[in-house]
Amino acid sequence: MTENCGLVALVGPPNAGKSTLINQAVGAKVSIVTHKAQTTRTRVRGVALKGDCQIVFVDTPGIFSSPKRRLERSMVQAAWDAVQDCDLVLFLHDSNRGPDDARTLHVLERLKHSRTPCALVLNKIDSVRRETLLGLAAKLNEAAAFEQTFMISAKKGDGVTDVLDWLCERLPEGPWLYPEDQLSDLSDRLMAAEVTREKLFLNLHEELPYSLTVETESWEVFNNGDIRIEQTIYVERDAQKRIALGAQGATIRKVRAQAQQELEALLETKVHLFLFVKVRERWVDDPSRYRDWGLDYDI
Repeated sequence: MTENCGLVALVGPPNAGKSTLINQAVGAKVSIVTHKAQTTRTRVRGVALKGDCQIVFVDTPGIFSSPKRRLERSMVQAAWDAVQDCDLVLFLHDSNRGPDDARTLHVLERLKHSRTPCALVLNKIDSVRRETLLGLAAKLNEAAAFEQTFMISAKKGDGVTDVLDWLCERLPEGPWLYPEDQLSDLSDRLMAAEVTREKLFLNLHEELPYSLTVETESWEVFNNGDIRIEQTIYVERDAQKRIALGAQGATIRKVRAQAQQELEALLETKVHLFLFVKVRERWVDDPSRYRDWGLDYDI
């Protein structure tokens, strides 16, 4: 029986819905999702199966112009590296944004010079009129040489099957890269840290979420199957620590409860989660963190 398998990069501006699409395609949560831009910091692989085809999605950080900080530059470079390393590219565009959106045009300009076959995916079509969608698709196809155009709602799953069918037709023949029951390349420890970071993004405001990171420091499995997880949330300044903790610890307790509940659902066992907030100035310039995230430090 012939098998197909390959890598598919999901690229686009921040908040286009890349992480939502990969979770929908895989059928499980493998990449965190928030309403804030640039939530994804590294390349996350999610594995979707359709018949004899294994589609390995590479969820990339949102691409934006003029990244200033080292982390931002590394994130953007990771996205472009994925384009070159994959067999196919899906360019996601938020249908609520026009064809002249500056962030979209910036990505399209770079895609013009890529040799990797690319399809256009118009996402979030729920609240957009059909005439508007058709005009948007026409304009974007003028800007880049897309092989195919799809209109989907990644959140609801509408149109996603059509995307998967096309990918399976285009991916090369070859053995599967991952076991049938593996959904992601993230370790449990890293995924747990990402879950907590997601809850911090959802509960904190302004720029603080971009100034913190989460590390899983210990992971202990008890005889009854329960798991004790200790995580440290690193921030850059004392003022940020106070915000993360909240009045009398209210914010961090809420984050812990939400993260623990989701981890129990993901790991299918009782989880005892302990969170600690520490100040570490310029953690964002620590090379070891970039290695953990699969990012290039020297950019």
